Amino acid sequence: MPQATATALSARLLEVRRAIDRAARASGRRGDAVALVVVTKSAAPGIFAAALDAGVTDVGESRVQAGVQRRAQAPEGLRWHLVGSLQSNKARAAVAAFDVLHGIDSAALLERVERAAAELSRHPELYLQVNTSGEASKHGLSPAALPEALALAAGLRHARFAGLMTMAPAGDPLAARAAFAALRSLRDQLAPGAGLSMGMSDDFAAAVEEGSTCVRIGRRLVAGLPASESERA
Repeated sequence: MPQATATALSARLLEVRRAIDRAARASGRRGDAVALVVVTKSAAPGIFAAALDAGVTDVGESRVQAGVQRRAQAPEGLRWHLVGSLQSNKARAAVAAFDVLHGIDSAALLERVERAAAELSRHPELYLQVNTSGEASKHGLSPAALPEALALAAGLRHARFAGLMTMAPAGDPLAARAAFAALRSLRDQLAPGAGLSMGMSDDFAAAVEEGSTCVRIGRRLVAGLPASESERA
């Protein structure tokens, strides 16, 4: 891989981790209380390798098949996150390939994932996705539907409930912060102590200030980095 790629990615990772630490301290926590998932969905193999060389251990993909292919070529010891929405007909493949599923957006999907986990003797961690912005374009449980899903999650025997997840409105910092605060409030009321997967490239600092325990960052880290000559060809 080009040395420039490794240098630039290391610098970006350091910048993001420092921003996470500042935001965490602003909310009375330590930066290491927030997991950083590096979303590599658009990254060339050389950039992915540079991320691993920089110490990244939590990697995210938004499509099941892309994650299956990437994992087959990657070293052991990584923690694989599916950060995109999950279609029910791909639940079994997702359970087989990923350690953490962030987009469980219905009670039916939750049950399907649990069945797949039982059949495969796998124990993926699950985040229930909640639509806290009210946007029709967003996937997720409505806040009103969350208690039923949490009741189902409490009875899981194979998959493991990890927390709640949301995606904030793009391009509106105030609306994004409100969406994050709403998820934190739901967590505090209905699932105290559960994790919060919220915050992406443009809004992760606000998400951490509002209590996020896991941020999912791709473009801010990998966009525009030079790939190897063979990957550019």
